[in-house]
Amino acid sequence: VVIVLAPRPNNQQIHVATFRTDAGYSDGRHPDAVTFSTPEQDAYRRDFTINGMFYDPLAERVVDYVGGESDLEQGLIRAIGRATDRIAEDKLRMLRAVRFAARFGFEIEPETRAAIAASASELGVVSGERIAQELRKTLGCDRAAWAVQTWAELGLLAGIMPHVESAWPEQSRLLSDRLNACPALPWQSKLALIVYTVLPRGQQLAALQDVRSRLKLSNEDWDVLSFACQSQPAWDTAPDRPWSETQSLVVSPQVSFARDVLQARESSGDSPTALRWLDEQLARPKDQLDPVPLVTGQDLIDAGLRPGPQFKSYLEQVRARQLDQLLPDRDAALAWLAEQIAADAR
Repeated sequence: VVIVLAPRPNNQQIHVATFRTDAGYSDGRHPDAVTFSTPEQDAYRRDFTINGMFYDPLAERVVDYVGGESDLEQGLIRAIGRATDRIAEDKLRMLRAVRFAARFGFEIEPETRAAIAASASELGVVSGERIAQELRKTLGCDRAAWAVQTWAELGLLAGIMPHVESAWPEQSRLLSDRLNACPALPWQSKLALIVYTVLPRGQQLAALQDVRSRLKLSNEDWDVLSFACQSQPAWDTAPDRPWSETQSLVVSPQVSFARDVLQARESSGDSPTALRWLDEQLARPKDQLDPVPLVTGQDLIDAGLRPGPQFKSYLEQVRARQLDQLLPDRDAALAWLAEQIAADAR
């Protein structure tokens, strides 16, 4: 592939590739060699018919050797030539087929679907990073519920989320309802929702850790997924607990993803009070939601304390009383702190 820069000011990169044919795929992912070929030969090495068409910009016409236009009109994902051959060449195509169908609202034609099911157990030859890319793009589609169900039906779910696959299909109907109710959620929110809905609480963290390890997810993704999933029980009881016990959840950088999961749960009648409560808190002014602490570690040092474990305890106690509006200002906080230090010293 040669990258050609378009004229300024755009400087758009145009990828120009020669027509080619591929030799064998001994690793199930990459061709062992390539040779130059004709357009027709190039078309027949591609994955699906809707991806095997060319456009001639000079003649302004579509060049279709593989029946892509017809499948496009019918809404079908069909492998070019023998489906088993195309899947054998590149196992990632199994996930791509589901993604394309989910994205465009298409169906996978029977022969291609059968070839995927027959090779699903070989998904492990694909790198975790590439599987993760397909996971992100697929869950980002509005038809994520259909895609997850199709992964399960074709045997692909075991290679993506084995913990979820082992618990399928007990909660599959509930999961589909929740995903369909909130189709525009980010992929992280949908993944957290899948794990939360399908697995019992004691298995959720292990499932997320497994996905993180095998798919090489980033630390940022891990923070989002673990918080969005693991915080759900806390939201259910939050309206009945002191603000000091729930404020750290509401001001978390990942709170929007947790709210997504809560919203999807609410769509099935689960915890509607918690969602209303959270939205009320998020609507509060910043100085009420996360006020500046009334005391700091320097105040403890000025009071004669040496830095140590007791520091954290005193700061947490003052912060809790501040959030619960038991200490109206800094003077009251310092007075309470002095009394507490004196009492503990006796």
